[in-house]
Amino acid sequence: MRELDVVGVRVEVPSNNPIVLLKERDGDRYLPIWVGAPEANAIANAQQGLVPPRPLTHDLMKDVIEALGRRLSQVRIVALKENVFHAELVFDGGLAVSSRSSDAIALALRVGCPIVGAEEVLEAGGVSVPDEDEDEVEKFREFLDNISPEDFGETGKGPGNS
Repeated sequence: MRELDVVGVRVEVPSNNPIVLLKERDGDRYLPIWVGAPEANAIANAQQGLVPPRPLTHDLMKDVIEALGRRLSQVRIVALKENVFHAELVFDGGLAVSSRSSDAIALALRVGCPIVGAEEVLEAGGVSVPDEDEDEVEKFREFLDNISPEDFGETGKGPGNS
């Protein structure tokens, strides 16, 4: 398993499908995952530190986990099957629960737990961006700095929504 950082969320052009982009912490691979608009919004909100006045689904999950005295210790991106990423929520004590990757990422950002990806997932779905392509990565980061959750709307599902 390789530790991953959430680079951000963007809308793919021309299809207008949201993508969450993860980066291998100690490597040069990026993992783009197509997500639904509500999940993209939830991930973007968490990255920006926005807290809704009433808990939304991922906030509610976080509250329930805490109320039960449990801790989400890790999120794992474990498989890529038919262009769909599969994840697991790993709790203290080792209990693992299957999850959509988009929900797992949104929850991980709220609780502050690590996100890791299986080597075979990174091999199958990852894209290497060598250091000399850092200008492109920097342009993408600038784009992310200027996008807001409202840019995702409520329509459009991409291939392999996870």
